[in-house]
Amino acid sequence: MDCKAVIFDLDGTLIDSLYDLWTSTNHALMQCGFPLRTRREVCSFVGNGVGELIHKAVPEGTDAEQESRCLDCFRAHYVEHCRDHTGLYEGVEPMLATLRARGLRTAIVSNKLQAGVDSICQWLFRGLVDVAVGEHGHVRRKPWPDMLLEAMRQLRVEPHEVVYVGDSDVDIQTARAAGVPCLSVLWGFRSRDFLLAHGARVLLSHPQEVCSFLFPPQERPLRPPRFPV
Repeated sequence: MDCKAVIFDLDGTLIDSLYDLWTSTNHALMQCGFPLRTRREVCSFVGNGVGELIHKAVPEGTDAEQESRCLDCFRAHYVEHCRDHTGLYEGVEPMLATLRARGLRTAIVSNKLQAGVDSICQWLFRGLVDVAVGEHGHVRRKPWPDMLLEAMRQLRVEPHEVVYVGDSDVDIQTARAAGVPCLSVLWGFRSRDFLLAHGARVLLSHPQEVCSFLFPPQERPLRPPRFPV
């Protein structure tokens, strides 16, 4: 394929944000008098935005007003603590730098609010990402293809010129809906078996494998052995 751009999911793909999402979730649950959740439970809840995260975290049958209050508590805490333990996965920065050096454009699409995505890009991705699309009023959240299509529009590329990289079933569904291939990563929030069960076609074990996939080493012709004269 003639790849001109690589578009990435954010949480679980480029950044490890699980600990901060977990602590903010439990802070909100505690403030509202709800039972706390394990880190593994919160890991299984992420991927569809913080509204869906809190919807899954609160007890079944919680009324809309209580759930809304819990979501507000989460957002207030997460804004203050989203950088406490969050950072790039090992290998992400050199991988992005390699893509840029090879002339590819890069973008992020995330179900985080646009303001949060912009803040993280300024913090961790300055000079490494061309476009960042988060949740705002003009696009639907993943797995709808809107965010991916908007990123492609801003990058001025077509689906056949793009590869999408993500860590979840939501990312697989989003790529399929937008008509672009998806590379699924194994260092994020979902297991190999889970990803395969949800249609993953290409699995990557380290960020550098994004570059290896796009720029495979050329086979060198075998040289005849040299013998002393």
